[in-house]
Amino acid sequence: MLSFADNTPADAALDLTATIARDLIRFDTTNYGEGRSNGETDAAEYVEANLRSLGLAPQLFDSEPGRTSVVVRVPGRDSSRGALVVHGHLDVVPADPEAWSVDPFAGVIKDGLLWGRGAVDMKNMDAMMLASLQNILGSGQEPARELIVAFFADEEAGGVLGSHYLVDTRPELFHGATEAISEVGGYSITLGGRRAYLLQTGEKALIWIKLVARGEAAHGSRLIRSNAVTRLAEAVAKVGRREWPIRLTETTTQLLAELARVLDVDPQRVGPDELALATGTASGFIQASLRTTTNPTVLHAGYKHNVIPDRAEALIDIRTLPGDEDSVLAEVAALVGPDIEIVIMHRDIGLETEFGGPLVDAVVETLGRHDPGAPVLPYLLSAGTDNKALSTLGIKGYGFAPLKLPADLDFPAMFHGVDERVPLDALVFGRQVLTDLLSNY
Repeated sequence: MLSFADNTPADAALDLTATIARDLIRFDTTNYGEGRSNGETDAAEYVEANLRSLGLAPQLFDSEPGRTSVVVRVPGRDSSRGALVVHGHLDVVPADPEAWSVDPFAGVIKDGLLWGRGAVDMKNMDAMMLASLQNILGSGQEPARELIVAFFADEEAGGVLGSHYLVDTRPELFHGATEAISEVGGYSITLGGRRAYLLQTGEKALIWIKLVARGEAAHGSRLIRSNAVTRLAEAVAKVGRREWPIRLTETTTQLLAELARVLDVDPQRVGPDELALATGTASGFIQASLRTTTNPTVLHAGYKHNVIPDRAEALIDIRTLPGDEDSVLAEVAALVGPDIEIVIMHRDIGLETEFGGPLVDAVVETLGRHDPGAPVLPYLLSAGTDNKALSTLGIKGYGFAPLKLPADLDFPAMFHGVDERVPLDALVFGRQVLTDLLSNY
């Protein structure tokens, strides 16, 4: 097992956050979905050792062999305040080494960036969490309130074997918690040459479905009009090409108004998509938050060039706006028709939380200390996080993994993309901001 913060010359030149993030990337915790995974245990044991070195008593929880989560309570100065859950996940999506310019699991540092699968999603935040605790506890201090720090397994497959497992079987772990912070928020965007930050105050609902087409198995030379592959292809094309209408929620309405204010444009004359595109690289997330998306992601059919299969399957990733889940499923069923079976593989709720209150105020004030004058805007995440599971315990979740990013870095493209990377100075900024927040909120 890798040791925490090895004192090599290379490490000495790195911020603690980058050292930990690099170490975590070197654990191949690939989660392939549908129950297939390399597992998180080695990374979880590294995290456990790190936490124990700070005088804490972390616990390891295995939902299945190799599927390990870590949870620890950190005492705070004011026990009257509700506990804050600070959480990350240890698993990552697959990476094809042939498509990358570096080994995705080597934790390569070059050009002022840390490269590797998980550098952004989300071993960077895992490292910020550990480094911030080191900063606070190592100086003999305590966080302002009690923290429940969690590193979950299986987030990339919906958290069934991670956050949902612990919420369902060990809810007492989160007793006393009222709020949570995690990934995909707190990062900077550039608006009209001015830096701003997005605080994630909501996320879309998640529905993963399988389309199943059946037909007649036969020799590939025959005339077969009930070809399962053809039926599936037609259904997939209809779902994938569906242009879902814009529907604004409370969060996206507020975000668009703030974008118009910062950019000094008339929101009555500039449409939602145009405003979203004005956020530059961040539009990769923001445009998708204005509407439902139905993206085909995986196809399975056949086993021989000259054999027509009697079954073909496709996986579709559906992200609906909160509350639209049933109506979208009904429309998908109408699109594909009665000959296509729809199997719901996983379904989870959407969330929206108000952009206000003590935690939001603390986040805005903290970012203001570290990047004065940069506005903080609410946004609805087009994807999902482990905040979905925690919400079932009444815990309000926000996305806050602070990063000050260069304007030309396509940050949304880093999530599940090729050559995932994060600037080293952004990791330093994130540690400093998170340490400040946990020390004072």
